[in-house]
Amino acid sequence: ISRFSIMDVVKTVSILSRNHAKVFLRFYSNKQSEHLLKYRPSSLPPSDEDLERLRNFISKRRKLFVLSGAGLSTESGIPDYRSKDVGLYARTNHKPMQHQDFVKSADKRKIYWARSYLGWAKYDAWKPNAAHVKLAAMEKDGRVEWHTTQNVDGLMVKAGAEQLTELHGQMRRVVCMRCNGLLDRNVMQKDMDALNKHWSAEVLGYGPDADVFIREEDVIDFNVPACRKCGGDLKPNVTFFGDNVPRSKVTFVRSIVDKCDGVLVVGSSLHVWSGYRFITQAHELGVPIAIVNVGETRADKFAAVKIDALCTDVFRAIE
Repeated sequence: ISRFSIMDVVKTVSILSRNHAKVFLRFYSNKQSEHLLKYRPSSLPPSDEDLERLRNFISKRRKLFVLSGAGLSTESGIPDYRSKDVGLYARTNHKPMQHQDFVKSADKRKIYWARSYLGWAKYDAWKPNAAHVKLAAMEKDGRVEWHTTQNVDGLMVKAGAEQLTELHGQMRRVVCMRCNGLLDRNVMQKDMDALNKHWSAEVLGYGPDADVFIREEDVIDFNVPACRKCGGDLKPNVTFFGDNVPRSKVTFVRSIVDKCDGVLVVGSSLHVWSGYRFITQAHELGVPIAIVNVGETRADKFAAVKIDALCTDVFRAIE
């Protein structure tokens, strides 16, 4: 096989019969499905009783507030941090980038951007799953007043959500740490292409933040572009671990929680305070809370409804 060039393979595929082509497409589709399953935590399907309780919970709400987390996107092929057996912490020794490391160390920034550069194509190809689509449709139907997501993958935007706060920002935007100018991440990708035409590295695995794992020694010759306006250092427009969510966002989301008549947590263990604070606020206000998540959450003790199941399994069944 190694004797054949890419063109030989293309020519061979082009003369396959239609039936053989279908077999090839099914094989490719199966490979894609295998990737989607790779980061999906194991879970039993939701019971009919649980689904009915959630339907009743949603039907009684007129100002429903949704808070979503990484578990919403695992079935789109995006790894999370904490899922048993398949999360980043369970699979690897890798730790997420810390805010202070990024802003203070040029070497850390170079490692981050090299990993992001190689992972960007996969990030750009991520698509909303059935749960994203259903939540966006619930907004259009007037069943969701506001949605706050802790995810930075932009999939709720792709699904069509508009009443949305991206609490931790979004990977598709880059900010200059000197002049605060914003840049589209695809533009930065082109700048990295131009500066790294002869650079390559072996991809050892995939992370949750549009990044890949590579050997640190492979980063030495990687070139990081500077801000086009002032030459400053660039940072993804997200809240890294160890940084704080902008006060204006917190204040706004708190104002939404003050007026909501129900909270629906989707795919979050609520491990980090940035999202959990809104659930404690709702609990103190006496607002009923429902949770859909695989595994325990910090707010299980507050929940009127708790379904331990995959988000897509639940929302496919919710009319």
